[in-house]
Amino acid sequence: MNKHYRTLRLILGDQLNASHRWYQRTDDTCLYLIAELPQELSYVRHHVQKVCAFFVAMENFACALKKAGHHVLHLTLDDTHTDASLAKLIERLCTDYRIQVFEYQLPDEYRLREQLGALKLTQANADVIPCNAYSTEHFLLGDDALTEYIHAGRHNRMESFYRKMRRDFNVLVANGKPTGGQWNYDAENRNKLDENGRDNLPEPLLFANDASDVLKRLKKHNIDTFGKAQAQLLWPCSRAQAKELLAFFCRHCLAHFGTYQDAMSDQTEHGWTLYHSRLSFALNSKMLHPMQVIESALACYNDGRRHIGLAQVEGFIRQILGWREYVRAVYWVNMPAYRRRNHLRAQRQLPDWFWTGKTKMNCLAQAIGQSLDYAYAHHIQRLMITGNFCLLAGIHPDHVDAWYLGIYIDAIEWVEMPNTRGMSQFADGGWVATKPYAASGNYVNKMSDYCRSCDYKVKEKIGENACPINALYWRFMTEHRDKLANNPRIGMLYKQWDKRDEAERNAIIAQAENYNLNDL
Repeated sequence: MNKHYRTLRLILGDQLNASHRWYQRTDDTCLYLIAELPQELSYVRHHVQKVCAFFVAMENFACALKKAGHHVLHLTLDDTHTDASLAKLIERLCTDYRIQVFEYQLPDEYRLREQLGALKLTQANADVIPCNAYSTEHFLLGDDALTEYIHAGRHNRMESFYRKMRRDFNVLVANGKPTGGQWNYDAENRNKLDENGRDNLPEPLLFANDASDVLKRLKKHNIDTFGKAQAQLLWPCSRAQAKELLAFFCRHCLAHFGTYQDAMSDQTEHGWTLYHSRLSFALNSKMLHPMQVIESALACYNDGRRHIGLAQVEGFIRQILGWREYVRAVYWVNMPAYRRRNHLRAQRQLPDWFWTGKTKMNCLAQAIGQSLDYAYAHHIQRLMITGNFCLLAGIHPDHVDAWYLGIYIDAIEWVEMPNTRGMSQFADGGWVATKPYAASGNYVNKMSDYCRSCDYKVKEKIGENACPINALYWRFMTEHRDKLANNPRIGMLYKQWDKRDEAERNAIIAQAENYNLNDL
């Protein structure tokens, strides 16, 4: 016989915010629900480490709540595998525990917010069970403030958004002016990894969270995942570990973060981490609060013993205070129309090697292989390697969305979709970026050492050994000339193209047209 409770409160896997007002006091009439949900494992195919990290973090959070005196129902796939949906699970538990009130924190994915908003719950006597929604109390901008910063259906300049956020939250400003007299140091943060960067590169802080039980459950219930399984998860799966990783980043990586944040390398053991914080999973699961991260970085910057330059800390804070809040605002202000955007009418399928990393293009093999091994890649690998290829090859944004949403440990739709469909694929027609982030092999060679050991020749555009990205780039630019030629950031490229010999232009386009993407 189950104990009866008045209130059932749902905690989703990305709502592990220990500072939420819900937990400020204990209530013997309230039952908290944390559940491994079959529906969350089937809407896209997920990287196995992503599933494991969320499930282990959820279990740790359930244990922490119990230790604090709360009543918690933690359900695994063994308990929920027969529940057709989250709604069915909630209906069952409301009956089992004679729930009178159901409460939840607003989900950060549109589909889940719609699903919970449509719930109609009744007691056995047909009395309606009220369903109350609360803020997650995580983001700096509340839902009601988003339209004050972002306008729907048009381009919103991220730099303007970022400056307003700096002023409104009093970060690196004095009397409304930027600290150091400059808002943005991005121009100083585009260095290739050099000898100084390699010499100072720290060994990354990795954890060893036991995921063996989760892996057994995934196998038992025939959950289709991909990527490299790790019985000992290296990702932070508790608030304490997340805080430890934040402190490690500030002590050992922040001083060089900005300088090398765009760099890519396969010539060093820790090239997959470089100076990046790897805090995105902890942030997006809400184990860390964004202002907590910002204040920690500022504290290190203000500690003169750390010798951290303004360009380094500004570059990091811009990712948290600026970009992260910006893409969330773009997502919610434009949904659900945003997920249907395909401005460039891309239609091709994702090549098979996106699921294996087995391609002769070393830049793609490295970025995808790393993603399969760690469920992680930094922003330039995502934007200018895998994203750039998908853009140039004309992959349908639905396929790109599904891959990015599934493979990365930090991928939740609110952050994935504007980054992928907007910034990376230009499928929104410029609501996020002012131009497509399209690049030839020259960019890859400039920002990485991938090209050194590639089967293809980065400086060649035509021939069997030519870098495929070069021909695909010019095919993309000519195919979409009607949409791009008047863009002041692109127009000059067409003048250069037109100066080429017609036979050479035709040969480059023919090279791209003849590619079988699966054979590259």
